[in-house]
Amino acid sequence: MLKQGSNAEVCLGLIRQSLKKINIEDDGTFFDERNPHAFVILGASGDLAHKKIYPTIWWLYRDSLLPKNIIFYGYARSKTTIADIKQKCDKYMKVKENEEGAYAEFWKLNHYMAGSYDSRTDFEKLNQELCKYENGLIANRLFYLALPPSVYEVVTVNIRHACMSSKGWTRIIVEKPFGKDFDSSQKLSDHLSSLFTEHQLYRIDHYLGKEMVQNLMTLRFGNRIFNPTWNRDNIASVLISFKEPFGTEGRGGYFDQFGIIRDIMQNHLLQILTLVAMEKPASCQPDDIRNEKVKVLRCIKPLKMEDIVLGQYVGNPSGEGMAKLGYLDDKTVPKDSITPTFALGVLNINNERWDGVPFILKCGKALNERKAEVRVQFKDVSGDIFEGKPKRNELVIRVQPGEALYVKLMVKTPGMAFDMEETELDLTYDKRYANVKLPDAYERLILDVFCGSQMHFVRSDELCEAWRIFTPILHHIEETKVKPLPYVYGSRGPIQADELLYSNNFRYTGTYQWTPDNNSNKSHL
Repeated sequence: MLKQGSNAEVCLGLIRQSLKKINIEDDGTFFDERNPHAFVILGASGDLAHKKIYPTIWWLYRDSLLPKNIIFYGYARSKTTIADIKQKCDKYMKVKENEEGAYAEFWKLNHYMAGSYDSRTDFEKLNQELCKYENGLIANRLFYLALPPSVYEVVTVNIRHACMSSKGWTRIIVEKPFGKDFDSSQKLSDHLSSLFTEHQLYRIDHYLGKEMVQNLMTLRFGNRIFNPTWNRDNIASVLISFKEPFGTEGRGGYFDQFGIIRDIMQNHLLQILTLVAMEKPASCQPDDIRNEKVKVLRCIKPLKMEDIVLGQYVGNPSGEGMAKLGYLDDKTVPKDSITPTFALGVLNINNERWDGVPFILKCGKALNERKAEVRVQFKDVSGDIFEGKPKRNELVIRVQPGEALYVKLMVKTPGMAFDMEETELDLTYDKRYANVKLPDAYERLILDVFCGSQMHFVRSDELCEAWRIFTPILHHIEETKVKPLPYVYGSRGPIQADELLYSNNFRYTGTYQWTPDNNSNKSHL
């Protein structure tokens, strides 16, 4: 697959150099073409497999970033075929005209087996199929659990007792949700640790694979200019937000079981918080980094009701030229559901660096825009001589859409008048790195699993601390049936959320809007 001097070969070389720089040992199994590799997708007939996993392994295969000696095996209860799976995946694969040949070869490496999740006999049959391919050689196996959490336990038991690689490594990718609260998460963690070592487990949170989230480490610890101001003496508040401009739209049945706190806040946003707030690790070794993330979480007390605003969107008869249905109008959602589709929570980190600085997590569906970002807002200028005109400086890390990093600051308005205006120092990735392909988050993370790097995966004690912070309030909401505040589809969310923001030292002036275009005038609101 690899050609001498090819882009793929250069890319693999860079990956290996990067792993050595951060002291991750390459045991030879990743690049040694003598070693067979099997990638097994459990739940191969489901949406996650069709929309994310098959496209991801195709892109990695296309770019020659997977071991040459590899086979892909789908496993599920459905009586389906690889041809059926291919048909369902095609629209997500992004195949170009000159890639048709490679695409056909990719599907030749794919196989499928129907079987029960609770049948050891069926898993033994799967093992027999894999052994035929491995032909007695040192072989490595990777199992992706694209499954409902309800079958995690029985499936992992069957993997452990029937499908482990006898000579090479075996690695397990576990998809969220990792439980629904502290007790269920701990039960799952105890179960997995009874079967596998922590080094065999990869709890995947795709947000940790995003370009700008991975950039937080370099931004903070690779630049002298940020560290002296990265503390309570200079920072007023930190807002970490995730906004979607659409609702559940007929797919609310699954969401209603979890709600926005479990779906977004307790995992994605809290993981970003730890990267923003942690101290410099001793090295870039995965466990050194994860140790510092855990220290941050241990300094956070459980969230309280007075520090959170919950919302649920209602219909908008005139939204964007057409009527938008409310959450309860979704036929898959119970008519009396009080599941929040919006949440804004304020966390405080009780340590020397961050004491008194609110970390505000905001997430919601059916809002006014699609956006995920970190907004570090600095304190007001001391000794103001400009009669209150200066607005707060902000460092903004735009995760999606359109990866960007910009600093909002005050400058003199160009021209004869001595006045000031807001502008920014702007690093927009699709402008600065126009010819660089930014890989999908799943591409990075699945490649990390092959490399044996756990840097961007969630460790069991991280998970434990995250649930400790959120479980009390989740139980309180459910036991006392807290009714979320209504907000209109397409709005910024409940007005009470803005009030909580303001009371926690975040100032939204509404006088300026950044747009990711260096050649256009910035729009003023």
